[in-house]
Amino acid sequence: MKKFEIPGYYKSSVLAGIKESRKLAEGQKKDFSPSLLDFGQVQFLIARHFGFCYGVENAIEIAYRTIEENPEKKIFLLSEMIHNPSVNLDLQSRGVRFIMDPAGNQLIDWDKIDEKDIVLIPAFGTTLPVEDLLLGKGIDIKKYNTTCPFVEKVWNKAAVLGRNGYTIIIHGKSKHEETRATFSRSTQKAESLIIKNLEEAVLLSKIISGEYETEQFYSLFAGKFSEGFNAEIHLNRIGVVNQTTMLAAETEAISSLLRDTVEKKFGGGNIKKHFADTRDTLCYATNDNQQATIELSYNAADLALVVGGYNSSNTSHIVELLEKKYKTYFISDSDKIISKALISHYDISFRKELITSNYLPSKEKITIALTSGASCPDSIVEDVLNKILSFYK
Repeated sequence: MKKFEIPGYYKSSVLAGIKESRKLAEGQKKDFSPSLLDFGQVQFLIARHFGFCYGVENAIEIAYRTIEENPEKKIFLLSEMIHNPSVNLDLQSRGVRFIMDPAGNQLIDWDKIDEKDIVLIPAFGTTLPVEDLLLGKGIDIKKYNTTCPFVEKVWNKAAVLGRNGYTIIIHGKSKHEETRATFSRSTQKAESLIIKNLEEAVLLSKIISGEYETEQFYSLFAGKFSEGFNAEIHLNRIGVVNQTTMLAAETEAISSLLRDTVEKKFGGGNIKKHFADTRDTLCYATNDNQQATIELSYNAADLALVVGGYNSSNTSHIVELLEKKYKTYFISDSDKIISKALISHYDISFRKELITSNYLPSKEKITIALTSGASCPDSIVEDVLNKILSFYK
């Protein structure tokens, strides 16, 4: 796999050494068990896979190279490069300005940008209308495009479904940049619908089966389907793709539920005419990170620390997986570890930061499960490890 040039301050020699030693020891074997670092009074179980993925390193390399090669030009980002506050703040400190926020709200007017400027497209990609707008201004949308190739793979899969006459069901978060970009493209190929989770898939299943009136579709999924969507027609032939950072198990459950529903309605002999049996379109890093997190949860630990941006989808799903087993603290960096007694952490259910006391148990030896999202630099994870170690001999 290609190696990217990223700033040294995003790297960790300690964690890089662990990753490399595991890679050499395993060869072609897939071993998702965690690594153990034992410091005496405290030990860490570190997930086998965590941190920057291919798409993130690709985006960072392009962004920093662009800054270095164009010192006299104004450089803009459509929105956050990735969902990590440290990386985005560092880019801004180097003069990069964000045109929109992650929700798509305008921060800089389009009339302030012209063909002499550089506009970076983030790793999530962008919508077709925005691409058309940039092209209309004479801005190069290829040279400075950092869209992850695994996101583009989803777009290609959706296009195939559309060409074959299937309605495209997208398992994703409708307000997420990646899903908005995918929806923008899928609607050019076929009727499209976004569903967020298994609960929404259950509702959709009841509409397909006739348990719910078809008219209920339009209120239940308002704002999430393509223009001209006809629930009586366009739910008779469907295929599923997903936002690359969603939970793999949930995508599988959604696909199975919808397939079973369609099979009951139209009969097993006609299933291929009504359901495209696609494999999920999660990227390899999301798969590996989630599998490594599941394997990590099989081990005994006193608590878990998950490091990453609070608006990072893949990181929030790692938190969901670990919360089932441990008291889990979602932090953006080591500064959130206030002291040995206090920690400031993000609660994904309430969507706000909380301060918890006595998060480290008072015992002779403690074990901490440690991992991070795909957009989190290893250096920040090492800072967290060192901050905890500073409390012990």
